[in-house]
This record gives sequence, C-alpha cells and structure tokens, in this order.
Amino acid sequence: MPRRPAAPAARAFAYSAAAILALTLVACSPQPTDPPTPSTAVSSAPTPGATAEATDPAAPALVPDGTAADNLPLFASVTARVWASEQRAQGRAYIDALVAAGFDKAAMQVTADETTVGNPVESLQFSVRWGDAECLVGQVGPSTGEPVTTVTDQLAEGRCLIGTTRPIDW
Repeated sequence: MPRRPAAPAARAFAYSAAAILALTLVACSPQPTDPPTPSTAVSSAPTPGATAEATDPAAPALVPDGTAADNLPLFASVTARVWASEQRAQGRAYIDALVAAGFDKAAMQVTADETTVGNPVESLQFSVRWGDAECLVGQVGPSTGEPVTTVTDQLAEGRCLIGTTRPIDW
C-alpha cells in the first residue's frame, strides 16, 4: 500500500511533541557549574603548637554542655590521631591527647599497656565518664585492628571500664 503524506496537522503535532521532548531533556540534564573563582591565598600550614582541630573549622570540637554522643566525633578523632602515631600502644598518649582536646582527666580510666609478664597488651581501653550516666570508650590494639570508639552506659559507682585500670597519676 503506498504511503500517504502526513496531514499538515499531524506534522505540526509531531514537530511540537519533538520540541517539547527536546526541551524537557535539556532541562533535566546537568547544568555546567561556573568555574571556581580564585581567592586570596591563605596558608593551610598549621601554626606551631596548633592541633588539627584548632586549624580546621570543620573538625569536631568539644561540646561541654552536650551529650556523650555529641562529643563522640572529637573522642574518635583524637583516638584516630594517636593511633596513627608512634605512641599508638601507650595509654598515656590517649589520655594526654584527650586532656589536650578538653576532656576532664579526673573522669578518665585507662588499662595497662603491658601484660603481667611485660608483653604489650593485645587490647588497650580508655574512657571518659560523661555526666551521670554515659561513657565515651575507646579500644585499640592488635586484636582490635582499627580503633573502636563508642558511647556506653556507666557501670556501678560511675565507672566506665570493667576490671583493673591503672592510676592516672601524671
């Protein structure tokens, strides 16, 4: 059967539909963004004695009136920083870094760095009692792999860690 030429109305409808489809596709496609504009150069090198938290406005900060969960990001950040250092197996390094970040030393506990026969421990724990009911707890060591930080409920008598802990007398 021979093909009949399309009626002018049908042709106009087809062109309109194609134009609408093309405009819709263009409107939904990602739009190019403006190139970044140069800004005044600011040194990103930390000043002597400054911590990463002090120089990076996006870094976690201590929230003294917050909950333990509010302060977990800072606790985890400090833990990760010490874990990445040469002092990763020293409980004192975690305590000192947490104190430097603003946590209360009197509210902390830490387990021993060595076993009773003088070998490095497989797992080192440290904590900060937060308020009357919560604790920030960290665990590091060969048996742990990467550092673990969490918020837990306090134990009896306001303790955070089970078992014997060492005195924080420095």
